[in-house]
Amino acid sequence: MRIIVADCSAQYSGRLNASLPLAKRVLLVKADNSVLIFSELGSYKPLNWMAAPCTIRQIDPPDADDDPDTPVPERVLRVCAEKSDDVLEITLQHVYADDTYDLGEDPGLVKDGVEDHLQRYLAEQIERIGEGAKLVRREYPTAIGPVDIMAVDGDGMHVAIEIKRHGGIDGVEQLTRYCKLLNRDPLIAPVRGIFAAQTITPQARTLAHERGFECMILDYDDMKGQEDGTLRLF
Repeated sequence: MRIIVADCSAQYSGRLNASLPLAKRVLLVKADNSVLIFSELGSYKPLNWMAAPCTIRQIDPPDADDDPDTPVPERVLRVCAEKSDDVLEITLQHVYADDTYDLGEDPGLVKDGVEDHLQRYLAEQIERIGEGAKLVRREYPTAIGPVDIMAVDGDGMHVAIEIKRHGGIDGVEQLTRYCKLLNRDPLIAPVRGIFAAQTITPQARTLAHERGFECMILDYDDMKGQEDGTLRLF
């Protein structure tokens, strides 16, 4: 990882044109030659960037102009995309720091509470959908994709469960398609649906009720056994 702190300007050309006026900024140059330009304030996103695959070439500054007031750049970095004509040209007027660090191999981000975890815990604790419920299987296959959980409730009816971290209308539509297809199978019909998520938007809840689905709020900490609580059915 190369970190450059400098007074710089930048010009991006190609599929779009964008420019950054001269200001003090931080440049990150990654091992794959990706270049990201950050400011002191603002969001976590870079002001401009060039993603890999790309190449970086340092261009020597032109000879000084006769005008002593014309600033001469210390260096110019030209970053060219390999799969398009996009070019990011960064002009460094004054470099405060230019350091390189070997970060080694990164093990990657370990996420907790993703949909797969919610699915696994609910499958292991399937009676949360009702007393006497039994798991059929996770990732129940259909012609349009796998249903997160297929179960049988205490009355012997099949239940298709769609799980999201944050439940929106798209998730309800997905469950609708699954249930419509599953109810064509005489071996398992009728199949009812449960839309389960850590949070569910009011619009998604209204649509789910109109489609005849139950909405279930999943308390992840409780499912992990870290807190006491009762799952709520709406």
